[in-house]
Amino acid sequence: MMMENGLSMEGYGENYMEQEEEWEREGLLDPAWEKQQKKTFTAWCNSHLRKAGTGIENIEDDFRNGLKLMLLLEVISGETLPKPDRGKMRFHKIANVNKALDFIASKGVHLVSIGAEEIVDGNLKMTLGMIWTIILRFAIQDISVEEMTAKEGLLLWCQRKTAPYKNVNVQNFHLSFKDGLAFCALIHRHRPDLIDYSKLSKDNPLENLNTAFDVAEKYLDIPRMLDPDDLQNTALPDERAVMTYVSSYYHCFSGAQKAETAANRICKVLKVNQENERLMEEYERLASDLLEWIRRTMPWLNSRQADNSLAGVQKKLEEYRTYRRKHKPPRVEQKAKLETNFNTLQTKLRLSNRPAYLPTEGKTVADISNAWKGLELSEKAFEEWLLAETMRLERLEHLAQKFKIKADAHEDWTRGKEEMLQSQDYRQCKLNELKALKKKHEAFESDLAAHQDRVEQIAAIAQELNSLEYHDCVSVNARCQRICDQWDRLGALTQRRRTSLDEAERILEKIDILHLEFAKRAAPFNNWLDGTREDLVDMFIVHTMEEIQGLIQAHDQFKATLGEADKEFNLIVNLVREVESIVKQYQIPGGLENPYTNITANDMTRKWSDVRQLVPQRDQTLANELRKQQNNEMLRRQFAEKANIVGPWIERQMDAVTAIGMGLQGSLEDQLHRLKEYEQAVYAYKPNIEELEKIHQAVQESMIFENRYTNYTMETLRVGWEQLLTSINRNINEVENQILTRDSKGISQDQLNEFRSSFNHFDKNRTGRLTPEEFKSCLVSLGYSIGKDRQGEMDFQRILAVVDPNSTGYVHFDAFLDFMTRESTDTDTAEQVIDSFRILAADKPYILPDELRRELPPDQAEYCIQRMPPYKGPNAVPGALDYMSFSTALYGETDL
Repeated sequence: MMMENGLSMEGYGENYMEQEEEWEREGLLDPAWEKQQKKTFTAWCNSHLRKAGTGIENIEDDFRNGLKLMLLLEVISGETLPKPDRGKMRFHKIANVNKALDFIASKGVHLVSIGAEEIVDGNLKMTLGMIWTIILRFAIQDISVEEMTAKEGLLLWCQRKTAPYKNVNVQNFHLSFKDGLAFCALIHRHRPDLIDYSKLSKDNPLENLNTAFDVAEKYLDIPRMLDPDDLQNTALPDERAVMTYVSSYYHCFSGAQKAETAANRICKVLKVNQENERLMEEYERLASDLLEWIRRTMPWLNSRQADNSLAGVQKKLEEYRTYRRKHKPPRVEQKAKLETNFNTLQTKLRLSNRPAYLPTEGKTVADISNAWKGLELSEKAFEEWLLAETMRLERLEHLAQKFKIKADAHEDWTRGKEEMLQSQDYRQCKLNELKALKKKHEAFESDLAAHQDRVEQIAAIAQELNSLEYHDCVSVNARCQRICDQWDRLGALTQRRRTSLDEAERILEKIDILHLEFAKRAAPFNNWLDGTREDLVDMFIVHTMEEIQGLIQAHDQFKATLGEADKEFNLIVNLVREVESIVKQYQIPGGLENPYTNITANDMTRKWSDVRQLVPQRDQTLANELRKQQNNEMLRRQFAEKANIVGPWIERQMDAVTAIGMGLQGSLEDQLHRLKEYEQAVYAYKPNIEELEKIHQAVQESMIFENRYTNYTMETLRVGWEQLLTSINRNINEVENQILTRDSKGISQDQLNEFRSSFNHFDKNRTGRLTPEEFKSCLVSLGYSIGKDRQGEMDFQRILAVVDPNSTGYVHFDAFLDFMTRESTDTDTAEQVIDSFRILAADKPYILPDELRRELPPDQAEYCIQRMPPYKGPNAVPGALDYMSFSTALYGETDL
């Protein structure tokens, strides 16, 4: 349940302070609520303290010594608390308040953020939170409506009591009570003699509130806990104050509530009894109706009368199916409902401690079940009789229909077969077409043999119809005779066509053999011609003398095979001429068409002529490429001769520079001098690189992509040259930085050598950097104690964050040297600077501009004044500056 301003009604009892802080953060806390709570809680406390002959005037002061607080708890609980301390010292007061708080906690109340010291100090918010907790526990928690929580139950009680009243709609404990009508309705509901509700108006909220509060105080002994003006002048009245006051109404009218509960119990019992009687009446009605339907249906199911016709039996069968589809399903549902209602009724009677229901004689569940079983047995027997009678009458109809279907199918199959067997179509066929006709005829012969069984079946069915004296036997016998006569004619025609097809096949096979031989020889020779023409005109790309020499050798081998190819060509052409002679002699239509290939003798003659012309052209192309590769070979040798000198020179220089960069050859000044000498020597060697670039340009223009005379490429030489220059410049920069670090930090040459020696020892690959594990080992070798536990790992990670701030995974020598220098020398810290500023400020947590100008040089004083943030701590004076934030910002520890 939510309040209209978004505050939850759940869970703001024991965690009073946390909810107050949450509402304040969300901007939902109304400052006027504290004033309302103070008035309401004071009145509530006095309503109980007056029973002990005392009271309070100021809620935050009168409970400070704990005495009246303990007295209040004894009055509302009816129990005796431990004897209070009578001293007036602070610890006596704290002890008394703690006794009260311990008593509250013993009642199962969890106090959050409320301590005895705050109550003793007169903290109003804490005191209100404590009193609210007491109100919840002793005035509201015991309220119970339909097993709901106390707050929800109190709200539901208000809603039910005020539901009949006009202009009253209780949805919460703030806005719903603001106009006073809800209070008046609660009083009128229980004591209509005290208020004339019909004369009240929603437009007079102050009058309504005063009326309700006055009547409650005068006649109901409910103190005036709320101020009408406060309720009207606050946009959202305090929910806790309203709940406290409304709970007094609830306890006042609790006697009326008991009477209402008793009435509800009687109504509930009567409602259960009425529902049970309704279920009994419905069971009797459903049972009577179902048994009457079964009694009417049984004679029809037991009848076996029929007109001995298939149509009559089929009509009865359809009526039975309609019965099963339409008439019986509702009765099945009725029976299931009957049983369900009976079981539900018995369950409800048992749960409500009523005696079990016993149906009238003949209508028990067992009686209905027996009647239903008899119905199902009659259904089964009736259905079996209908099916048997239908099968008997359908037999004759089925035989007649079967004869007709088989005869129709046979006549459809034989239709056109005699004309097909007498056809002369094979005389205009080619061999493949003739073979297809022959295969087709063989398939027809197989089909004809298979139909022999069908003809015999037709005859057998006709014989059975005769034996059963079918009414139309004459037409059946006539049709059967026609089928048998046609069957004999088809057998004779089939044998005659088979002989004719064999004779035609023998004449065409000789031509087919010649066509097949041509196809077998022409296909590979034609492929050879096509491949040879493609090879002779194919573009080629070679890069070495060996490749062009290999092509020339392969071409010479090809020319040696041309003699055998000429013989094969003449043999294939002679096959075509022989075919032409046979076709002309026997006048065979389409005999010149070769079914095995699309290749013709004219095509092969044209391709053979092309091959003979392309051979000398290929000879000239290969000779030109040979001269080109000879020139490329010369360029390769020139580049390799120069590269084999430059490459080793660059490698030697790189090794020398790397050795100097390891820091083990003389002082830093000596290393710097030698590096600059190498730098001059490298720049003096540059003309050799430029000469090599010119040769490389000629190599690229000649499309030379590999050189077996050298392992160096121009790209590797360029990269090596650039790496050499970069290495010299980087090492010069590193040595200069090391000199600067040594001079500025006061590091001796021996210390520097020790750092370099340790770093190089763990830099196994001479990469100039260490992995985290190598760096840890290096620190240990220099005397650092890094534990193997979790704390040691955390310490190492902090060091690693300093030397590798970008998390590259490596520690370079510069960062290593900088870290070791800081560790080996005395450096200023933020704490030292803060202590210095504190001395200038005379131990104050802030410093004034005049103090800075008095103690520091003018430019440094102004520098600090411009950059120091204003001091915002306690006891700050105008112009005070925060030197602590400024000092930590100087060392990067905070954001300034």
